[in-house]
Amino acid sequence: MATTEAKLEIIRTINAPRELVFKVWTEEEHLKHWWGPTGMAIHVAKLDLRPGGIFHYSMTSPDGHKMWGKFIFQEIVAPEKIVFINCFSDEEGNTIPAPFGPEFANFPKEVLNVVTLTEENGRTTLTLRGGPHHATAEEHEFYRSMFESMQQGFDGTFDQLEKYVAQIK
Repeated sequence: MATTEAKLEIIRTINAPRELVFKVWTEEEHLKHWWGPTGMAIHVAKLDLRPGGIFHYSMTSPDGHKMWGKFIFQEIVAPEKIVFINCFSDEEGNTIPAPFGPEFANFPKEVLNVVTLTEENGRTTLTLRGGPHHATAEEHEFYRSMFESMQQGFDGTFDQLEKYVAQIK
């Protein structure tokens, strides 16, 4: 994890070939099995994998609370790179502020993420670098203050990714 310039960096090595890891990042039938916080059920409303296309999804907690999110794809270079803007949304896909209450008022509305995949000896190193996009100084600072929490969240998500890939390879 790096903490300069409000950019979060997470690196994880997955015991699977790069083509498979890319596939589970880019196909609806796979994303619904691992994307999102641990314990959340994912429903894919739309996946349009192309620059300008979106991945629009809902996340439902065990107690029934539902939130929506979306990726807006910026660049896709199979099987090595996916660039997307991640944001919270409503059911129609409109970008909304973080739905966690007023204490999250400075969470950036858009986070630009770059996922790169490199392979060595059948194992894939996934690197995610993300930071606020079109954000204020306050949003950058708030995002930086959330690094530890986001690291824990991505650790859980990527644990799910690893378990899922191990099941299907």
